[in-house]
Amino acid sequence: MGGFRVTRSPATVALGALAPAQWGMGGVAASGRAGGRYGPRRQPARGVPSPAGKETADMKKEREKVLFRQQLYGVRTRDAVCQLRKDGFRNLYRGILPPLMQKTTTLALMFGLYQDFSSLLQRHTSASELVTCSVAAVLAGTTEAALTPFERVQTLLQDYKHHDRFTNTFQAFKVLKDYGIREYYRGLIPILLRNGPSNALFFGLRGPIKQCLPEASTYSTHLFNDFICGGLLGAMLGFLFFPMNVVKARMQSQIGGEFQSFPKVFMKIWLERDRKLTHLFRGAHLNYYRSILSWGIINATYELLLKLL
Repeated sequence: MGGFRVTRSPATVALGALAPAQWGMGGVAASGRAGGRYGPRRQPARGVPSPAGKETADMKKEREKVLFRQQLYGVRTRDAVCQLRKDGFRNLYRGILPPLMQKTTTLALMFGLYQDFSSLLQRHTSASELVTCSVAAVLAGTTEAALTPFERVQTLLQDYKHHDRFTNTFQAFKVLKDYGIREYYRGLIPILLRNGPSNALFFGLRGPIKQCLPEASTYSTHLFNDFICGGLLGAMLGFLFFPMNVVKARMQSQIGGEFQSFPKVFMKIWLERDRKLTHLFRGAHLNYYRSILSWGIINATYELLLKLL
């Protein structure tokens, strides 16, 4: 295929500068009816918004740390909270810098590349719109995985077993450097399995879901529909791909040693958790409620910025 570049309009900078919460998949976009059922409509803005101040910072970080411990160790919510309190307030914000550095670029790239890949495939192939947009979403999610090292370092900083070894983000990057470039990308497979399919489902389902909602006749109802569409999809896909994050957390908590395959790590976790889905999905309820709010706001804000910019 011919070359392409990511279009960076003024709206891209405005949207990409706002770092959204992560939902356990690659990224999301707003829904729209124009441009076909599955295809992207004309979008003058690229990137993903996330309104500031939607939650108290301390409460949000505490919930994310509880969710992380449930993913990694499979403990109950109460036990995870008790562990977090024992660590103390000074460790609450460990690992906050990597996602701040990652999410702005990651989701802005995802939306921009999805639009560019979609346009490129539609111009140079005769495949259906559903196929081209699905492939574009997978390619965008795959490209996003290039920033895996940030997730890798975030996992190490949040894991209490490494609290005495790492003091900050830059030290963690420096330590991993001694193990080679491959160590930065430990856990890449579950990220690829998460990003590509989840993006394809989101970009494919956002239009049909919004069409099923009551027709909006006012500005506020349009905003509400966008919130519902983004929230439902974010929560559903975050729950569906939750096991990928469980495996990713286990893989990335290790430093050095054997690079175990995805099936091997998954089976190890499955046996440790007594072969019960309820144990595998511990923490999913926190991710579910977070996704409804976060991605509902993101989707609604994205649509709002499309109209304003």
